Order: sequence, then C-alpha cells, then structure tokens
Amino acid sequence: MNLHEYQAKGLFARHGIPVPRSLTVALASEARAATDELGGERWVVKAQVHSGARGKAGGVVLTESIEQVARETERLVGTRLRTHQTGPEGLPIGQVLIETPTDSVRELYLGALVDREAKRVVIMASADGGMDIEEVAAKTPERILTTHVHPAVGLMGWQSRKIGFGLGLEPEQVKALGKVMQGLYQLFIDCDASLVEINPLVVTPAGALMALDAKLNLDDNALYRHPDLVAMRDITQEDAREALAKEHDLNYISLDGNIGCMVNGAGLAMATMDLVQLHGGSPANFLDVGGGATAARVAEAFKLILSDDKVRAVLVNIFGGIVRCDLIAEGIIQAVREVQVQVPVVVRLEGTNAEQGLALLAASDLAITTAASLSEAADKVVAAAGAQH
Repeated sequence: MNLHEYQAKGLFARHGIPVPRSLTVALASEARAATDELGGERWVVKAQVHSGARGKAGGVVLTESIEQVARETERLVGTRLRTHQTGPEGLPIGQVLIETPTDSVRELYLGALVDREAKRVVIMASADGGMDIEEVAAKTPERILTTHVHPAVGLMGWQSRKIGFGLGLEPEQVKALGKVMQGLYQLFIDCDASLVEINPLVVTPAGALMALDAKLNLDDNALYRHPDLVAMRDITQEDAREALAKEHDLNYISLDGNIGCMVNGAGLAMATMDLVQLHGGSPANFLDVGGGATAARVAEAFKLILSDDKVRAVLVNIFGGIVRCDLIAEGIIQAVREVQVQVPVVVRLEGTNAEQGLALLAASDLAITTAASLSEAADKVVAAAGAQH
C-alpha cells in the first residue's frame, strides 16, 4: 500500500525527520486560509497523487502570491495528473499540499528497502538527489552508497558517519544525517515498510537537513498490524479492478493485453502468461485465485476479468492440488451464466477431480473449449482472441 506525500511527511515528523511546514487542502478557499496560517510570501503547491515526476507534469508549482496559490489549487484539484509512471489515464488529484519553500545548497538522496538476497534492510544514499535513483544506478552506480542494517543491533552510529562522510558532508551535517537515518530506519521498522525514500534531502544555506519529498510504501502482508495506516489508504489512487480483487482475496494486476488469465498459484500464473506470450498472445492480467479457491471466488474472478473491455478471450488454467477441479468448474459455469460471457473461454483442468470438472463443463451446454495441456490451451486461446478482431 502506498501513502501520499503529506501522509508520509506526517510520519517523518513523528520520527524526528525534519520536513517543511505544510497544510493539505482541497478547495481554493482553504488554500487562502492555509497561506495565512503558514505565513511568508511564497508557497509550493504540490498535487497529491501516488506518482513521482509530478513536477515535470505540472503537478508541483512555486507560487508568488496568495491569488496564485488559489488558482493553482483550483486548476489541479478535480483533474488527473499524467506522468510517465501513471500512464496515459493519469491519477485523480483530490487534494494539494501547500508547503513553505526551502532554499538549498545541495540535494541528496536517502532511501531504505529490503535487500532480499542479504536478508537485511539496506539504506542507500547518493549525492545525486533530485534525480531518479534508477537512472543514477544505471549510469553512475559508484555514486550510490549503501549500508546493511543487522536486525539484532539496528542502525549503528558508524554506519551513519560512513554514509555522511561519503557524501562529503561537514561534521555537524554528518551528525544531523545520523538523526535522519535513525528516524528513517525506525520508521521503516515501525510501519513494516517495503520502501522509504527522501528525494531530495536538501542541505539548507544554514547547513541544516530537510526532507523536501517523501515516498512510503507499506508491506500489504503486515497491514493487519497497522489499522491506523490502513485508514490512510486512498482507493482512488488504485486500479479499480485491483482494489475490488483485494476485497475478494484475489491477487490481480492489470496488464495491457487482450487475453484474460485465471490461474491458481503465482508460479503457475507466471508460467501461463509466459506461454500465452510464446504462442503470440498478450495477457490482459495476472490473476491468482489462490490454492483454496472456492466456486464463489472463481465466479468473482471471472467477473473481474470480464470487466476489462480489452479482453477478447479468457484462459482458465487450474491445477487441482488443494483445490478440487469440479468446484472450479462449478464456479466457471456460474460466472459464465451470470455474466453472460460474450468472449471465448478456454479451460485446462489438471489434478484432483479434473475428469469430474471437465464432465461438468461438457454437460453445461455453454460455449467453453477445453484443452488437455497448457500448450494446447495457450494455442487455442490465442487463436480465439485473434478471431475476435
């Protein structure tokens, strides 16, 4: 789960990471009141969407007057911001962050994530703040400094000093960086985060450090421990089908193809998508109904796939280990009848009660094609999707 910048900065402040003064508003009238409360003569208006590169898309504006703040708020709220991360549809802007500008003499990058190979939280830093860290890693990897944190002892002082001096900071700034890094690491642990980024972390003319931006991604598997963070979820920033899938305990990701895929098991789902691609097709989604799928869940999964108007055919590939193939067949039949499916459906069942499941499909008198192997199923569904054009 992702958080907005203003939400992440609120958590930053609680963990001792310095952030600029700011207020979040949704109306031009509120924007005027916010400037009065913040004071000053200039303000930054920042669209709140779950995307980077907002500035390049016109979503971050430095304003010189109260009237301009109100105009920019009115211009942004209620529209959609399109960046290279959001795709052509963009994301809706429900509110903006009005922030006191911060002068800087240097821009740094600081982030934390899980290094699965090392089985540690790794803290990364770079003197190239304000740039995409992926670009820095690709072009100048030597500019990225890293340190791994042992979970039994936490972040040590020497690690922060090593990063600070590696960035070329002055001794007092190195001390300040140590506090920021301790706050960043503690925030990562406290919130069960999967990624925390400050880009840029600036050095002010007075030598202080300030987090001008904040990105915080949370581990969905740990959200049950954080009802306060779950309350921050903004469903408008999520794909509507992916959000609906979560309500039914389905693992769904939208893709750009035209062949809907319903599979049980993440590994089998990936293999199915690869084989569809190999046979010349293009998957419209990743959808894992899980090992304990029920007929009702399969029916919901079917509806979810068919809610995508790009889908020209559906491939169902089920291996019956824990789940019984006859229950899956019942779910398929229920969904096809209920939704009145107008696209070809290809089904491959293998494993527990596969013969009973195939018999149910054959007796349903529905336009469902069965396949004996995954390769045959992929070949048939690609051909069926092509015939729909």
